[in-house]
Amino acid sequence: MFPFPYSLTRAGVIMSPLPGDDREAEGVLNPATGHSDDGTLYLLPRMVASGNVSRVGLARVVIEDGVPVGVEREGVVFQPERSWERGANNSGTEDPRVTFVPRLGLHVMTYVAFGPLGPRTAVATSTDLREWSRLGPALFEFDDALDIDLNLFHNKDTVFFPEPVTAPDGVESFAVLHRPMWDLGEIKPGELRTIPAGIADERQSIWISYVPVAEVVADIRSIVLWRGHRLLAAPEAPFEQLKIGGGPPPVRVDEGWLVLYHGVTGEIDNAFTQQQKVNYSAGGMILDAEDPTKILARTTEPLLSAETEDERSGIVPNVVFPTAIERIDGQLFVFYGMADSKIGVARIDRV
Repeated sequence: MFPFPYSLTRAGVIMSPLPGDDREAEGVLNPATGHSDDGTLYLLPRMVASGNVSRVGLARVVIEDGVPVGVEREGVVFQPERSWERGANNSGTEDPRVTFVPRLGLHVMTYVAFGPLGPRTAVATSTDLREWSRLGPALFEFDDALDIDLNLFHNKDTVFFPEPVTAPDGVESFAVLHRPMWDLGEIKPGELRTIPAGIADERQSIWISYVPVAEVVADIRSIVLWRGHRLLAAPEAPFEQLKIGGGPPPVRVDEGWLVLYHGVTGEIDNAFTQQQKVNYSAGGMILDAEDPTKILARTTEPLLSAETEDERSGIVPNVVFPTAIERIDGQLFVFYGMADSKIGVARIDRV
């Protein structure tokens, strides 16, 4: 491995809740991004209404001197409408990540459907960022070697790579990062925590799965059928002692695939509540360009931790949560959630 070659420098707050708008009463956070056909950059923020009900909005990014400085809102484009996105006392379409996949000519959104049994990864696609076609929850092909059915577990922090890679079985595939949550006791009290065969660390970690390109090209609905599951990265450094999870869609750089993620310390009260005793920081990895199961570089210290007032005080205090990367005039920027309340932006520089 080589030293992680990038740093993050804050560039300011880009979006805050709109006063008087109940749809944003509990924060705007954890955005996806995407470009329209004319190259306009858009933010797709998670908008949290009273009662912790999340929708996905659309906002044009305002850029001045090559730096994103604000947004112009254009409304809601995705909200909980299906039965598996709503429970008796909860609902939400949360934490969108959007990858434009040139091979498909589509924006592919992964999001958290906060339904009857809790959070579940789901997929939707769009040609214009405004109209979205639901393809349903992700489904995990059974792998007997793991001695576990991944469909039983909550799953979050899911992102697709923008370009095909070669899967371990040699098949050209779309790769996807995700984060299973092993504690079944959260939905069935008294049930044991279960982890896959051969995995020694029960902490929540980043996994990678694959979808054959040929199957998706033949039928876009196949993009929710994932296989070849394997552990990619588990918590290692002190700033990620509790768990880690995926961030923005991976970005191709000279060294390989740039992956930013979040690391968490502290104490989780309940997986389904807004936490008050945690600290989220941003970390990074470089994955091999041809085989993304190989980690070439990884941070040992956080790239960005909750230090400003906007990052330390909010609905969930002490949170830096990266979810999107965009190149603006040749410069990479990361967009991130701040204390589950606002959206910040930071410059990504090679060190």
